[in-house]
Amino acid sequence: MLKDFNIYDFPILSLPPEKRLISTINAYSYNLTKKDPYFKEALLHSDVLIPDGVGIVWAVKRLIGKKIKKIAGADLFFYEMRRLEKIGGKCFFLGSTEETLSKIRKRARKEFPNVTLNTFSPPFSSGFSEEENLEILEKINTFKPDVLFVGMTAPKQEKWTYTHFNSLEVGHVCSIGAVFDFYAGTIRRAPRWMINVGLEWLYRFVKEPRRMWKRYLLGNLIFIMGVLKEKLIKQKFHE
Repeated sequence: MLKDFNIYDFPILSLPPEKRLISTINAYSYNLTKKDPYFKEALLHSDVLIPDGVGIVWAVKRLIGKKIKKIAGADLFFYEMRRLEKIGGKCFFLGSTEETLSKIRKRARKEFPNVTLNTFSPPFSSGFSEEENLEILEKINTFKPDVLFVGMTAPKQEKWTYTHFNSLEVGHVCSIGAVFDFYAGTIRRAPRWMINVGLEWLYRFVKEPRRMWKRYLLGNLIFIMGVLKEKLIKQKFHE
């Protein structure tokens, strides 16, 4: 299932500062790749593909025999912000509503005063027109951020960053989805103890059961069954 994906298994501190396309993969996004070939292509061609989910960590151990560590999108975000704080760098937030971005700016200016930041809330649609894409690229490239954070939910954000990566004059390009809402405080993240024991998904499900049941109950079941099926096939092959 996962052998084609080059999943990152190094400490997050090992990320080079040069231009990189950084995406995340979890059980939900893996399931999406089965129906969306271009999304799969975007993940396959990411320079860094972070294991953002206990399901991926579990699957890699079962199928590949490698022990890796989960790196959440929030972990990536705070690593980047602390790095930029030390060097007096710049970051750009692309996505979400102006209200959410305003809250991000307010909090970031207090917690990371040495970071210069800019934001843009693009039109809320399934895709952008050529004129809208040119406007977005111009705003980002004029600012020339060390890090571009993109929060437009999967698979839209990954496909957009992959499509326009070569046109972006940036350092790291990070698709981090829900982190925008977590950091703005519009959605509460799970308590630390739930995160530590791999139950962050359960917290999000309990908070929004009507919106999340397909993703976490049905989606996780499909993912687990796929892993177990492949594990069984491998065992029979080696018998």
